[in-house]
Amino acid sequence: MKAKTLKKDKVNIITLGCSKNLVDSEVLSGQLAANEIDVVHENSKLDHNIVVVNTCGFIDKAKEESINTILDQIELKRRGKLDKVYVTGCLSERYRGDLEAEMPEVDAWFGTLELPLILKQFEADYKAELLGERMLSTPKHYAYLKISEGCNRTCSFCAIPLMRGKHISRSIEDLVKEAEALVQKGVKEIMLIAQELTYYGLDIYKERALPKLLDALADVKGLEWIRLHYAYPSKFPLEILEVMQRRDNICKYLDMPLQHASSSMLKAMRRNITREEMSELIHEIRSRVPGICLRTTLIAGFPGETEKDVEELKEFLQEHRFDRVGIFSYSHEENTSAYDLEDNVPAEVKSARAQEIMEVQQEISYEKNQEKVGQIFKVLIDKKEAGRYLGRTEFDSVEVDNEVVIHSKKKLAIGEFVQVKITKAYDYDLEGEVVG
Repeated sequence: MKAKTLKKDKVNIITLGCSKNLVDSEVLSGQLAANEIDVVHENSKLDHNIVVVNTCGFIDKAKEESINTILDQIELKRRGKLDKVYVTGCLSERYRGDLEAEMPEVDAWFGTLELPLILKQFEADYKAELLGERMLSTPKHYAYLKISEGCNRTCSFCAIPLMRGKHISRSIEDLVKEAEALVQKGVKEIMLIAQELTYYGLDIYKERALPKLLDALADVKGLEWIRLHYAYPSKFPLEILEVMQRRDNICKYLDMPLQHASSSMLKAMRRNITREEMSELIHEIRSRVPGICLRTTLIAGFPGETEKDVEELKEFLQEHRFDRVGIFSYSHEENTSAYDLEDNVPAEVKSARAQEIMEVQQEISYEKNQEKVGQIFKVLIDKKEAGRYLGRTEFDSVEVDNEVVIHSKKKLAIGEFVQVKITKAYDYDLEGEVVG
């Protein structure tokens, strides 16, 4: 047995899946560091001896990636490159019993809400006073802010409540403190994330408190952009829009996954909304916040989906002309209510439908981007790559949306805001030059 005095432990955290998982990994990193344990994230040097894999269990592809990553780490352990392999996150929460039996080489498995138990493996204490203290794995000018955990919705396709439990909101005071701490570290943009933003506050304040939270966060000095991800359309709290319109540092951007547009599909998916109601909501949002960027996510190939449903969805996209659209092929998940339905759309048909729908959106995106040529936008510089700068407008979130490619002889600082005149536009990206 290796004596601890010979070599200090170094922990590498590998994060798979969504930004909510990333925040969990950052919190774990912060706790380990506070306990004087050497910790890194996605370490390519391979100079660590312990690994924690934070898994995703959302859909088939994500599960496969998580399992392959665990197997890779087990192989490193077998070859003597690692002392310990720990697994946490959604896949571990959902399939722990099966995985333990299949991968006995893993030293310990943890669920999504077992951070104190992970720390015990390192003889570390959970430090409650480290509220919001995280080791950011994002560039220092932006960060995600998780405002709640879990979900009370009963969408028929979704396994997230099985892995994350019921909705639990964090208090406005705690979130403001965390935002202030992030700004102290140099963060200029925060992206609010949750399984479902619009439910925020119902459990602890007995009302939808997202508008109050937004006002409180908008008061944080030095916070230049606040961005909203993952809003639920049914019973959408319209007061959010009033705050968005009134406060300059709340981006005119809303990520609202709709999943489909055919009323029969929406009913089968248990989305608690019809196509007509969604249309009314979109018109209301755009009338209250002119120029708002609307992003949505869709599912192709849900059980029972017909060509007519797909045509309805394409018509809906052409009618409402969303700024950004992402699409998933339906994944048949155990213990969801949709699992009782026959998964009767073949994989290749799901894929073809997703492609067909994205081709409609690609054209819309190209036309919308062309309208931006000649306009000037405030752009946040994210990185420099191949001699050019890449940034985003307030209408673009990290990784999922447009980038603005900037050719500049003048040196620009990462995390700096600049005024950029758009000179060229493509399907999903823009080009421009710094002005002023």
